Amino acid sequence: MSQLGHISAVNIGRQGNNAVSLWNSQTASTGGYRFCSEQRNPRLLRSSDVISHKLNIPAIKRARKRASPLKVVCIDYPRPELDNTVNYLEAAYLSSSFRSSPRPNKPLEVVIAGAGLAGLTTAKYLADAGHKPILLEARDVLGGKVAAWKDDDGDWYETGLHIFFGAYPNVQNLFGELGINDRLQWKEHSMIFAMPNKPGEFSRFDFAEVLPAPLNGIWAILKNNEMLTWPEKVKFAIGLVPAILGGQPYVEAQDGITVKDWMRKQGVPDRVTEEVFIAMSKALNFINPDELSMQCILIALNRFLQEKHGSKMAFLDGNPPERLCMPIADHIQSRGGEVRLNSRIQRIELNEDGSVESFILNNGSVIKGDAYVFATPVDTLKLLLPDEWKEISYFTKLDKLVGVPVINIHIWFDRKLKNTYDHLLFSRSPLLSVYADMSVTCKEYYNPNQSMLELVFAPAEEWVSRSDSEIVEATMKELAKLFPDEIAADQSKAKILKYHVVKTPRSVYKTVPGTEPCRPLQRSPIKGFYLAGDYTKQKYLASMEGAVLSGKFCAQAIVQDYELLRAGVRSKLAEASIPN
Repeated sequence: MSQLGHISAVNIGRQGNNAVSLWNSQTASTGGYRFCSEQRNPRLLRSSDVISHKLNIPAIKRARKRASPLKVVCIDYPRPELDNTVNYLEAAYLSSSFRSSPRPNKPLEVVIAGAGLAGLTTAKYLADAGHKPILLEARDVLGGKVAAWKDDDGDWYETGLHIFFGAYPNVQNLFGELGINDRLQWKEHSMIFAMPNKPGEFSRFDFAEVLPAPLNGIWAILKNNEMLTWPEKVKFAIGLVPAILGGQPYVEAQDGITVKDWMRKQGVPDRVTEEVFIAMSKALNFINPDELSMQCILIALNRFLQEKHGSKMAFLDGNPPERLCMPIADHIQSRGGEVRLNSRIQRIELNEDGSVESFILNNGSVIKGDAYVFATPVDTLKLLLPDEWKEISYFTKLDKLVGVPVINIHIWFDRKLKNTYDHLLFSRSPLLSVYADMSVTCKEYYNPNQSMLELVFAPAEEWVSRSDSEIVEATMKELAKLFPDEIAADQSKAKILKYHVVKTPRSVYKTVPGTEPCRPLQRSPIKGFYLAGDYTKQKYLASMEGAVLSGKFCAQAIVQDYELLRAGVRSKLAEASIPN
């Protein structure tokens, strides 16, 4: 997870507004289209310890005509109508329950480990309910799996390429509650896939705005004749019938089978898996369909096909720590909570009855509260789990939940690449998952003269231990296929100005068959100890939406346990008052 010193001492987030006003003041909007200015945005934040490199570019000696900068058209679409969907209203009701809950006579002090989205969300909703969260982050930046850093040149690099879907009702509610809906840059309702057999070409699934769900999704599939043949589409549709008719119980029952095996069992041709579901599996969980649980795919398909705007995508308009995490931290602190960075937990100290007495930090500080939450990745929790808890079934099941490695790559080129879109692109490469030209898709990263590609390298298990230079070299070979006229592996065409490689050895939990029964509820069997994180029990699996929903469930459990937790505090006070 990521973190920063004490939040109040770190003045970030305000500067991001400059980038937005710069973009808005120098653009003209027409029918949802924004024409980007050529002025570069101001740069912000501090560099992390992730390795980066600058490469020397050979001088080009021949005279060149002066050319005006490439005019890039950045297409932002209006926010879709999400507020009246069933899932959005359900999420809104859960949010409102915290604000409307009875004010506690004496607020609970809740110590939360990890300031990723799960921890931030837990703290936010506890604060809304009138309690005092104390949020501890081990690193010097907020965000966890959405963390980002600024290098010495002022350019940002992120932990991952983060996409916000219309089918993320709790995330969308969170943006609305914070008043930052305008920070999402919605893109055209399409899914765009590279064509490996036709280097430089792409195939699109365009969702018709005039049709309701699921007809708009069916229309998108039927109109695309480049990736699937008609017989393949028919067999795939027939294969999906049990999932459509069986609903959620059927979806949950598919946890025990891989995507590849399920497709074969349903009579779906292997080519459907190869053409569509390799890319989809890597985008959802950074692994291939011969490993991924079919439950994960069916949950995504269900959300995308049942909600008209479910598969519509948005990019955040800048770096996540400032543009998303800081507003949450500000909200927490405005209601009396605390957010502390550089507060790494060394161990969990227990009482004689096995409950938590305190969190001990690396610097020796002792942090006590009325309740405790671990909102770190599951792998971090397992490392810090007290010996006394390790034989409890609730915790032993966690052994089957393991974070999947992933690598995020940023490459700055010496020119503007033309063979790209203002959108997320599915590479369909054996080494890469999705990518985007962030100099086009994101306001803060906008540059009219040079491209910055952000790419997800997955599966990464065999690569995470390799050097950055090896990873970038392999990436360039794949990019040469995506940009045959503009990029060559030897840089004889576009030159690399610099790159950053961000490795996450343990990212979201690996959604393989058999993991669903191992996912824990947010309320643990240990009195006063709770969990949050996308690996905990919630219906959106390993995703930003899952992390946010888990935080709401965690906060809800603590609010529900208020009387029990206060009784425990009174008992401790009574014991402390008994003279020896």
